[in-house]
Amino acid sequence: MTAEPSAGEVGALVKTPRRPLDIEILTLFPAMLQAPLAESIPGRVQARRLATIHVHDLRHWGLGRHKSVDDYTYGGGAGMVLRPEPVAAALDEIRRPDSLVVLLDPGGEVFRQARAHDLAERPHLVFICPRYEGVDERIRSLVDLELSIGDYVLSGGEIAALVVVDAVLRLLPGAIDAESTAEESFTAGLLEYPQYTRPPVFREMPVPAVLTSGHHEAVRKWRLKESLRRTRRRRPDLLENRPMTREEAKLLGEVSHEESGAALEAAQERAVQTDAPAEPSTD
Repeated sequence: MTAEPSAGEVGALVKTPRRPLDIEILTLFPAMLQAPLAESIPGRVQARRLATIHVHDLRHWGLGRHKSVDDYTYGGGAGMVLRPEPVAAALDEIRRPDSLVVLLDPGGEVFRQARAHDLAERPHLVFICPRYEGVDERIRSLVDLELSIGDYVLSGGEIAALVVVDAVLRLLPGAIDAESTAEESFTAGLLEYPQYTRPPVFREMPVPAVLTSGHHEAVRKWRLKESLRRTRRRRPDLLENRPMTREEAKLLGEVSHEESGAALEAAQERAVQTDAPAEPSTD
């Protein structure tokens, strides 16, 4: 297993790779991956030769006349388990000295933006997509990293691989506007601030005046404050043990004060409504 990179290590990463990123994906269902990877940012990244993606059918390395890749579990139980021999044979052919082999698995490290940055700097990634009831335990000795995209169960590793690959590809220099990746959610350990576009008023909901003021410093400060507010409301766990600048601490204090005041006002309003006398009957 490789250790998850720290925020400092992510910040120190080289910005421009020396060569295109090579990605190999081992799966029993190539069609699940080929179409999505040909569209949008993944398709554009490949067209610009920023990365190459090869999707391999694991049955190519299957056993016997029927190209078997799975078998029943020792000790009994429902479902089939991916055998180690096809995976080992595939890795023997594909793996390079500079490869990082990743197994998509519910028990792996939870995939985060820091890891996406780390993977984007690697020259060669190999993803293994499990199926059925999982993999023979000995396959884990063949991989460098196990990743999970969340605490739930999918039918296989293909969708998880798409999530990881998409997150990695958009970080490659030239894939999208560099400013977009610099300010989006999780890059600074916070959720992204609210975004607005036209019209200026929609169903009596106006765009915040500061965003149309033309005052760049005021906009920057508003965005940081609202980013802290959204993170505090939705993902307070991200703020735990997160180093903060003086400005962030000050703005978070303002948010806490405003939120507490709003909660108090709401509680008082509810109390007034509860104590209000009943409407007189018209009967």
